[in-house]
Amino acid sequence: MNEVQINERLPLTRAIPLGVQHLFAMTGSTILVPFLTGLSPATALFCSGIGTIVFLLLTRSKVPAYLGSSFAFIASLTAFVKDQHNLASAMTGVLSVGIAYLLIYFILRLFGTKWINKIIPPVVAGSVVAIIGLSLTPVAISMAGANWIVAIFTLAVAILVSVYAKGFPKVIPVLIAIVAGYILAGFMGLVDTAKIIASFKTPFVLPFSSFGTINFNVTAILTFAPLALITLIEDLGHMMILGNITHTDIIQDPGFDRVVLGNGLATGIASLFGGVPLTTYAENIGVLAITKVYSSFNLWIAAISAIILSTFNPLQALIMSIPTPVMGGVVILLFGMIGAAGLRTLIEAKVDFSQNKNLIIAAVIFAVGIGLTNHGIMFATLAGIFLNLVLKDEAKESLDTAKEAAK
Repeated sequence: MNEVQINERLPLTRAIPLGVQHLFAMTGSTILVPFLTGLSPATALFCSGIGTIVFLLLTRSKVPAYLGSSFAFIASLTAFVKDQHNLASAMTGVLSVGIAYLLIYFILRLFGTKWINKIIPPVVAGSVVAIIGLSLTPVAISMAGANWIVAIFTLAVAILVSVYAKGFPKVIPVLIAIVAGYILAGFMGLVDTAKIIASFKTPFVLPFSSFGTINFNVTAILTFAPLALITLIEDLGHMMILGNITHTDIIQDPGFDRVVLGNGLATGIASLFGGVPLTTYAENIGVLAITKVYSSFNLWIAAISAIILSTFNPLQALIMSIPTPVMGGVVILLFGMIGAAGLRTLIEAKVDFSQNKNLIIAAVIFAVGIGLTNHGIMFATLAGIFLNLVLKDEAKESLDTAKEAAK
C-alpha cells in the first residue's frame, strides 16, 4: 500500500482496525503510569482519549499524534498519591503543568517558532530523535525479558507481516502481532482470564469519579511545573520525528505553538478528572513509521475508542490481560523505528561528520541521552543546543576564508 497522507481518510472498514492498532500501541504505557502511582487506569484512558481529541482540534488534525500518560511525572505522582494519599494536591500539580504549557504557548506566539530551526539544526534534531527511541529500548527489553519466547515470536510476526504481507494486513502488523502473541501466551498459561470473566459482573464504570478534586498546594506546584520542560522537549523531538516521517514541517504548520497549546489544555483537563499529565507518544509514532498510514482520522478513532474502553470494564480487562512480553516484543520494533528515524534525519540532511562541531554535538547528545537514566533526553537536548550555539562553525569559517582569499 502507498503512503496515506495526514488529510486522507480510508474507508471505515480499514480505518477502524488502524485506529484500534493505535489504541493497542498506547494502552499498555498509558495504563502503567496510573497503576504505578495509585491513580485510576480507567481515568487515565478516558483523559488520554479526551486529551487527544482536544489536541487534534487545536492542531486542525494536521498532527497525527496520540496523547498518553507521561512517564516524567511518575515520581511526583507517587509521592503525593501513593505515599501521602493526597490526590487533591497531586491534581494541583498536574494543573500547574498545563498552565506552564500555556505560558510557553504565549511565549511562542510572541516570538514565533522560526528560531527553533536555527538553534536546533539537523545534527541536533536527528541525534535527539535517535536517542528518544534508543533510550526507550531498555524498557522494551525489560518487558520482553518476562518471557523471551513470547516476545520474540510477537516481534517476528510484526516484522514478517510488515515486510511480506500484501494488501491491508501489511498496514496493521502491530495489531496482528499482538493478537498472535496473545494466543501463544494463552497456550502457555500466561493470560489471566479470571479478571476478564469477573469484569462482566460490573460491565460499566465511571472513569471520572474524582472530578474536581483540586486544592492549592505550593509544594505540588513547585514539584510538578518544572517537569513541563521535559515533556516540552519530548514533544519537540516527537514533532521532528513526525515531520521526518510524514514529509511535513509540523514546527511551522500548524506550528509548534499549537502543539504546546493542545498538550497544555489536554493536561489541564486531565487534572480536573483526576488524570495523569499527557504527552505525545513514541509508540504511536512508531506505528505511523511502520505502516506509512499517517491519516489523523485514525487517531480520532483511537481517541474515541479509548473513551469507550474507559467505561466498559470487560474491554479494559481484556486489554490489561495482554501479557507483558507480548507488548515487549511489539515495542522493541516501535522504539527501534524511532531510533532509525533519527538516523534517517541525519542522512537525509547530509550532516557532515568530518566537521568537528557536528561530530562533538552528536557524540555528546548520544552519550548523555543514553547514559543518563533520569531525564537523559532533556539534558542531552539542552547540551546539543548549547554546543550548537557556542562552538564555531568550521564550514562557515572555511567559506568566509575562501571569500576573503578571492578578494
